[in-house]
Amino acid sequence: MKRRNFLVKSTAALVATAIIPTHLRAAYAVSKRGLADGVPLFAIDPTKDIIPAPKDPALWPAFREQLAQWRKDTRKGLSYNDALYRKPEFAWAAASYSCYFLMMYDGAFYNPRTGHYTVESMLDDGIKEFGGYDSLVLWHAYPRIGVDQRNQFDFYRDMPGGLAGVRDVVHSCQKRGVRVYINYNPWDKGTHREDKSDLDMLAEMVSALDVDGIFLDTMGEGSAEFRSKLDAVRPGVVLEGEGTPPIERVKDHHTSWGQWFTDSEVPGVLRLKWFERRHMQHQTRRWNFDHTEELHTAWMNGSGMMVWENVFGSWVAWNNRDRSLVRAMLPIQRRFTALFSGEGWMPLVPVEKPGIYASLWTDGKLRLWTLVNRTDKEINGTLLKIAVAPGQQYYDLIAGHELHPAQYEQQIMLDAKIPARGLACFLAASTKEQGADFGKFLAAQAAIQANFDNDFGHPRCETLLTSVALTANMKNPPEGMVIVRPRSTEVLTFLMRARECGFYNSMTEDKIGFYSSYHFQTNEFKRQVQFHHYAIDETPVTNAQFAEFLKATNYQPKVSENFLKHWSSGQPAKGLSDHPVVWVGLDDAREYAKWAGKRLPTEEEWQYAAQGNDGREYPWGSGLWAGVCNLGETGGTTPVKLYKEGRSPFGCYDMCGNVWQWTESERSDGRTRFCIIRGGSYFVPKGSAWYVDGGPRPANFATKFLLMWPGLDRCATIGFRCVIDLEG
Repeated sequence: MKRRNFLVKSTAALVATAIIPTHLRAAYAVSKRGLADGVPLFAIDPTKDIIPAPKDPALWPAFREQLAQWRKDTRKGLSYNDALYRKPEFAWAAASYSCYFLMMYDGAFYNPRTGHYTVESMLDDGIKEFGGYDSLVLWHAYPRIGVDQRNQFDFYRDMPGGLAGVRDVVHSCQKRGVRVYINYNPWDKGTHREDKSDLDMLAEMVSALDVDGIFLDTMGEGSAEFRSKLDAVRPGVVLEGEGTPPIERVKDHHTSWGQWFTDSEVPGVLRLKWFERRHMQHQTRRWNFDHTEELHTAWMNGSGMMVWENVFGSWVAWNNRDRSLVRAMLPIQRRFTALFSGEGWMPLVPVEKPGIYASLWTDGKLRLWTLVNRTDKEINGTLLKIAVAPGQQYYDLIAGHELHPAQYEQQIMLDAKIPARGLACFLAASTKEQGADFGKFLAAQAAIQANFDNDFGHPRCETLLTSVALTANMKNPPEGMVIVRPRSTEVLTFLMRARECGFYNSMTEDKIGFYSSYHFQTNEFKRQVQFHHYAIDETPVTNAQFAEFLKATNYQPKVSENFLKHWSSGQPAKGLSDHPVVWVGLDDAREYAKWAGKRLPTEEEWQYAAQGNDGREYPWGSGLWAGVCNLGETGGTTPVKLYKEGRSPFGCYDMCGNVWQWTESERSDGRTRFCIIRGGSYFVPKGSAWYVDGGPRPANFATKFLLMWPGLDRCATIGFRCVIDLEG
């Protein structure tokens, strides 16, 4: 009793001292019933993304009363204006239940072999696997941004086809009824600056691409100025924050993420959805292989899901059971959007089985119940007892068939089978209220149920390393190369920072936990490597050497975008002949190596040539100081033989700083291609940990560089050097 009095006094004190804003104080009103002797105390906490529900069913009526009072008082305190929700151009957001997080580097979106976007097949696959998408996010820059000066807007400009190509993608999606978001990274301040503000650039992008929304990365809200700029260029563009917008900004933020929301044992209520029924929240836990919690939250709250498997280049697949659940949910949510975004929502109505919970959605005629099973056992039998309504029929919408329930006095018994941690749905409606195509809808639901897959195992992608085509063995290397003779077997140590693109392999369940615990820390890997003798270029390939290659071969890449962007009229700029060639892609480098009778080094060969057999930190030893490498003092590249004191044990120049270097360590997991680049560069993006690691890097530091197409893969800070194979 003392503890209860303390809680009451503490709550009262918070209100009295105005720590809680006036318009939110009603949320802390404690039900008289909740204070009754022997009944647990509970209170509405408006700071929670999901307002937790009391365990005791006897308290649920009072809980609903508190929710209603909190909503009424808060809306009144804010003088809430729902004008933007009433505008027809924004109506789509309330029905955007399934949002697909699309990594634009994904092989299911762009085929590098044909050079074409594969939008139609991607959307078809979305229908097959997830019941289709209502919207998608075109994610573009991170985790690639920061290798060079290109900013987040450049990443859209440098997509295949440029902005016109991206606009065609947007239009293709919209023709299929899928709305499109672009992404905004507010932390991108360390790359080149535009001649206008970020907000003006975003408005310009919205106009150029005809998109429907902007995803606010790392943000909970956009400014009022942002809203007005968007309204000026295109009607119906929504803002969706990664964080939860403050409740006073719900009026002009139609959507938001429900990221890592923690629910109570008894399903709680989404605070923003309860406050504004037309506000859409997309539940997401991107590193999870089991999405039961998000699915339950979405189902009980009439809200949405973020479908996300390619997590910035890490493959985190949904299991087949969760795919089956979302395929069953979405047609119901879409068909009954008017209920799920209307005023007739009653959370936690009485149920007949322990571990089962239900929400009621009604417009006074239709009655629809969404149910979840919180237990690990299948439950069968009567789940609900409801009041009889003359002229109504009853349906199990998950199973897709009509029910013929037993009636006891004025109550109907609704029976169903609900699998462990699964879902159920009942509808009570007259023939007139069902709609003309209701029979077809039921048949489609029955077909989904017939193909339900209860497998909780998740599909895995095997990451494969591209094979290396060896050169003909030589006794003596050509001029300009140095000999490297490692032992046949060496154990190398590799360093890689835990960025969300993952490590060498596609993410597995154990690595997910590892990643989550050590976000952005540098991790160590050891690998036993089989070596043969080889020779490696003394320096990176220079602009002059690459010009000789072009003159001898008339090489023209299939994709010309950004090829040798720093040259003028097909020639290196004056004074750059002995600087490393950049703005060349991986295939451009391979073509040069082939012409020279060489190949690109594997990352292991590159590393051994850089640090020798003593595992040194940098090619010259330990420590980083001026005079041993390009530290970025000039803001650009430097001559390849400038830093004699920075040579490796074998005499290699520029294996730290100046430019990153391509290796032949290209990998693919079937969805994401990447190459390991080495050495670091002169460029250091400042201001955010989200950027690629910049500046000179230790000899054993590996960076996972996601590949898409040459126009984007060519960079101002990536060059290459070559190797040949030696006898012995």
